[in-house]
Amino acid sequence: MLLRVIRGHQSDDDISLGAFLEQLGDRSFGWAILLSCLINLLPLPPGATIVTALPLLFFCAQMGLGFANVRLPRRIARIRISGAAMRRIVLRLRPVSRRLERIARPRLGAVFQPRREQLTGGLLFLVSLALFIPLPLSGWFPAIALFITSIGLVERDGVIVLAGACAGLLSIALTVFVAASLLIGANSLLH
Repeated sequence: MLLRVIRGHQSDDDISLGAFLEQLGDRSFGWAILLSCLINLLPLPPGATIVTALPLLFFCAQMGLGFANVRLPRRIARIRISGAAMRRIVLRLRPVSRRLERIARPRLGAVFQPRREQLTGGLLFLVSLALFIPLPLSGWFPAIALFITSIGLVERDGVIVLAGACAGLLSIALTVFVAASLLIGANSLLH
């Protein structure tokens, strides 16, 4: 989808980030979450997720509230992207998109009904919250779950979205387990 939107913008004219996301429509959530996840999958210092998970919380909250597409703050939405840069993006993403298209394809469309997409957005918000909380050993799992789900959202593949949602539930459970273990350990040290 991203490649089609970029190809549709053939001129060298700049396009604002807000207009670009608007052209992506409801798939803008998948792309916004996917790109934000890539940052969280990098080896970052402990506690970095307090900053890097903020965009994910923002995007997932909008999806959970039923927005039609990602809405950025005006200042960020006005950032312009050049046509030449967009063409470079197409060339760099082509090998990755071909691999994804072998695995992901539009299926299980019932997952993408508006109410169900809102539920997915709500779940992804909770997964983003689990990522936001800086606990040892729990950061990568929510990021991986969000990444899987975002691929499903981009490709409109309900099977991948459900797999990502299951991984998200497991990551929330892991975060709760780690938090409870830390609280029990701290409580036992104090008494």
